[in-house]
Amino acid sequence: MGCKMERVFDRRPGILESEDEIRNLKQMGMTKIQHLRGKRGTFEKFDDWDFGFVSDFDIRIWDFAATAFHYGQAEREGMALRHIPVMVEEVVTCLRCEPHRTFVDATLGCGGHAVEILKRTGPDGTLIGVEWDEDAIAEAREVLAPFGKRVKIFRENFVSLPEILKDSKIESVDGILLDLGFSSLQLEKGERGFSLQKEGPLDMRMDNRIEPTAADLVNQFSAKEIEKVLSEYGEERWAKRIAQSIVYERERRPILTTQGLRKVVYQTIPRRFQSRSIDPATRTFQALRIKVNEELENLKAILETGWKSLGKGGRMCVISFHSLEDRLVKEAFRNLAKKGTKGLLEEGAMRILTKKPITPSEEERSKNPRCRSAKLRCAERV
Repeated sequence: MGCKMERVFDRRPGILESEDEIRNLKQMGMTKIQHLRGKRGTFEKFDDWDFGFVSDFDIRIWDFAATAFHYGQAEREGMALRHIPVMVEEVVTCLRCEPHRTFVDATLGCGGHAVEILKRTGPDGTLIGVEWDEDAIAEAREVLAPFGKRVKIFRENFVSLPEILKDSKIESVDGILLDLGFSSLQLEKGERGFSLQKEGPLDMRMDNRIEPTAADLVNQFSAKEIEKVLSEYGEERWAKRIAQSIVYERERRPILTTQGLRKVVYQTIPRRFQSRSIDPATRTFQALRIKVNEELENLKAILETGWKSLGKGGRMCVISFHSLEDRLVKEAFRNLAKKGTKGLLEEGAMRILTKKPITPSEEERSKNPRCRSAKLRCAERV
């Protein structure tokens, strides 16, 4: 079975066109895991199992099986191999997508949400797409081509939204969407440096025009600086020990690849403390990615200024995927709502529409396991 699985790993998920083949692959992953854990019986769906004490390779079998199934399903529905957008129906409902309106997808990605926004705002609604990932823009242009001049795409960071609208002679918009997750397209390409599973340069830049790379940080920061990054952005309890190990290892040879860094983390965290549900290096990779792309600083900036681009009744929707992001969104909306109540903002403020964040339905989580941690918050300008 090992040889067969290795052959399957060399194939792109979308090539698995046969539903029987996909189901067989899923069952192979489950059977392998059950064998290792000494359990009997079968699992009916993704939600019926937990990771337990299984090897990383076996978790990769399961992850690949899940990805193959969902990409294969998307392909059969006409979505080819594109990224699966999260909570599409909830987003378009919160934004109140209607004809004659103008919306901003400030994290355009591969265009998943944008397609539905444009469908709901036809025949004359417009969309401004902002994206700084060149690969994602290429995908989005292809997906959005049928909508012609109703779409304008800018390769910029979303913090530049006020300038983009000003240059486009747009005074205000009816809605702004921020989807803070990163796409499967980025994970698929090992050369981008985001993947825990694929060998590639330790890059992690969303935009290859910016500096520094993750490799620069890992090989140039002091142990104290690395510890701070891992602690603040990854909430990594082993931050100090990992930072010391990184400094020790790079004195022997530079850490330039994803698997090189992953190996250091694996060897540093005691086996008995390694998580059963996520890769032990996940928090380290997350922290470095956030630092390289200044994700939290950019999010703070757009939350402080973006709402001013909304017309009266315009709405801002933000989808976050981890607690650091969600906390910033929650606090920013609360502050704007509070200021508005006290009349401290002459321009107007926001009214929170989601007292509790909206999360994916059970059906969506079963179809797209990677959306499990998503939280949608929405506020309206008053």
